[in-house]
Amino acid sequence: MSAVKLVAVFVENKPGQTARITKTLADAGVNIRWVTIASSGPFGVMKFLVDKCDPALEALKEKGPAVHFLDVLAVEVKDKPGALHAVAETLGSHGVNVDNVSGFVANKRAVLVLETHDIPKARAVLEKQGLRVLTQEEMLNL
Repeated sequence: MSAVKLVAVFVENKPGQTARITKTLADAGVNIRWVTIASSGPFGVMKFLVDKCDPALEALKEKGPAVHFLDVLAVEVKDKPGALHAVAETLGSHGVNVDNVSGFVANKRAVLVLETHDIPKARAVLEKQGLRVLTQEEMLNL
């Protein structure tokens, strides 16, 4: 399966949390390649693509926050208007719900990071449409 593994950290939404978590990763020698942070009231979730998943998980667990791995799909799309719409429409028409999505452009490559509860079906649908699902290694090398 071509899922990409993220480290997800659940924390209280208060000043200094981002600094505490990122220091823990830096002290463990873990390089953050991509990050998203979202909050909802008193709590938030930080999601990281890192170069060393297991050391990141171990270091964070040692410091106390709730942390786990999260599988997502990284899909390369054309860097043009409507690319996200095309993916959302394709998945929706096949009964696949998109729980969360973010995107970026690096080295002239547009990538959507998709969270869904049905990764195998989403991957199959997207690949059938001719879209390229990236591996963990490919994401780290962008």
